[in-house]
Amino acid sequence: MASEEQEITERDDLTQEPADTIELEMEETAQPVDYSQFSKQDFVDLLDKQLTALKTEEATATEYRQADVVLKEARPFFDQIKASERSSALEKYIQDTGSEEGFEYKYDDLVSQFDALYKQIKDRKNQYFQQLEKAKDTNFAVKTDLLRRLRELVENDENNAGDPKSSWNGFKQVQDEWKAAGNVPSPHNATLWATYHALVDRYYSNRNIYFELKELDRKKNQQLKTELCEKVEGLVQGAEGKPVTKQLIDEANNLFEEYKHIGPAPKAEQEVLWQRFKKALDTLYDRRRGQNEELKKEGAQLYEQKSKLYEELVPQTSFTSNSINDWNEKTREVMALQERWNALRGAMPREEGRELSKKFWAALKTFFHHKGEFFKQLEAKRDQNLKLKTELCEQVESILESGEESQEATQRVIDLQRQWKSVGQVPEKFKDSIFDRFKSACDAFFNKKRAKNQEVEKEFEENLAKKIALCEQIEAMAGSENPDLSQLNQFKQQWASIGFVPKKEMQAIQKRYINAINSLVGASGKLSPKEKERLTLENETELVRDSGSSRDLHKKEGDIRRKMSSLENDIAVYRNNIEFFARSKGADKLRAEIDKKIAVAEKQLDDLKHQLKVIREAQ
Repeated sequence: MASEEQEITERDDLTQEPADTIELEMEETAQPVDYSQFSKQDFVDLLDKQLTALKTEEATATEYRQADVVLKEARPFFDQIKASERSSALEKYIQDTGSEEGFEYKYDDLVSQFDALYKQIKDRKNQYFQQLEKAKDTNFAVKTDLLRRLRELVENDENNAGDPKSSWNGFKQVQDEWKAAGNVPSPHNATLWATYHALVDRYYSNRNIYFELKELDRKKNQQLKTELCEKVEGLVQGAEGKPVTKQLIDEANNLFEEYKHIGPAPKAEQEVLWQRFKKALDTLYDRRRGQNEELKKEGAQLYEQKSKLYEELVPQTSFTSNSINDWNEKTREVMALQERWNALRGAMPREEGRELSKKFWAALKTFFHHKGEFFKQLEAKRDQNLKLKTELCEQVESILESGEESQEATQRVIDLQRQWKSVGQVPEKFKDSIFDRFKSACDAFFNKKRAKNQEVEKEFEENLAKKIALCEQIEAMAGSENPDLSQLNQFKQQWASIGFVPKKEMQAIQKRYINAINSLVGASGKLSPKEKERLTLENETELVRDSGSSRDLHKKEGDIRRKMSSLENDIAVYRNNIEFFARSKGADKLRAEIDKKIAVAEKQLDDLKHQLKVIREAQ
């Protein structure tokens, strides 16, 4: 009986179900994965690896739960990459086109692969745990029936109503089937285990006749548990000097699951084996906890560094400017902060790191939102400029269609060109087309006017040739021995009948004509010098009057008036001097000289007055 009580005590130790505690330790010490440096291909490979592992028949609930954790942690980082790529594409599109209008973004095949793998893992996990839940209900029914059978065996043995050998075989079969049965709903688990072990204890207590068989079974259990201790100790030795990975913890936990389902060993060895096994497990978990503490320190430093980057980014969210160059420069600064953020690799504290990353990316989004609003307003202004330039094009085209080629029309086109220069930029996609339209209209107008001017210029050249011939005729007559002034009026009429000459030749040919007429008048011996001067002046004024330009007359009139003013001043000074010299010796002689000067000045003044009168009559 002492041995039976020893076995019952050992079984009481195993009914405490320490596996839950170890599994919790495993979850609490699981090393976080830094996904911030993963590429899209890395995420696709990660999910493909997870899916491959779940497709094996050996996949456990722990692996399914871990796969679900991977999905939850990886998805936000993958979505950040998608959002960042789309934001970069949108920014480039806006820089190229000046607007986000018409922007469309198509994700690449890696995004489709990621989403497909994500959905397959989700569906497979849901299906697995649905089946697991259904299996738990089935397992509950199976274990309930096993308890019924075990209870019948115990009661038959207590009543000595059963065959001992058949009862033992039935008992071992119940044990094997109980071990093979899966989990049951947690509210029933503890009750089932307690009932099962109570019935097992009752059965062994009533089986004194089979004590030797029981001892042999315990020795076999001792051997099996020793082998498991050696395996877990091998895991400890193999991990010496290396990181304790989650896979290693999972393997150790599986060994414990196997350990707890093995029956009791001899009491003398039972506690020794358990402490040996537990020591190896504790060694693994102590190392794991040490790793976690170091990771926490590194994560805290990384969190502090990234917090400083976030503080640098926050002021940029309120940046504003009316300059495209300023926005582009500020964008380069913000992108540099983003690159520095991405360059800091490692895992931060989970909750704090997740919140900091959320705030950092939200700040980035705010900055680019403000930038987008600026370009929207800029685009609206450019649309208005496009409307104004379109109206200018229509005005030039209207003048061109009217066929008007007057100086006023030309000036209007020139004014429209000035207005065009004062209007700002238009949307990039219309920049060339609207400029080409305006330039084509202006070029067409001036080309048409230029063609017309060429015809006029040809006529002017012909007129120039006629006037040169006339000047040569007059010059030839002036050089003859007896020039005939009777043809003077005929020459004037002939000159007046000839039209305009090229502008660049106008002054030269007019000057030649005047010189020729003056030479003709000067060569005549029948006129006095005064008459020649009067006739010459009249010829000049008539020419200026006929040409329609009074600028030269105004200039000549100004010169005459200045000369007259100077002579009048000289006369006044001479007369003052006469009064002064009248009181000095030799006054008569001086007075006679001054009177002579006054007479000459007055004669010049009369001639100038006559010239002024001729000019006024010509105007």
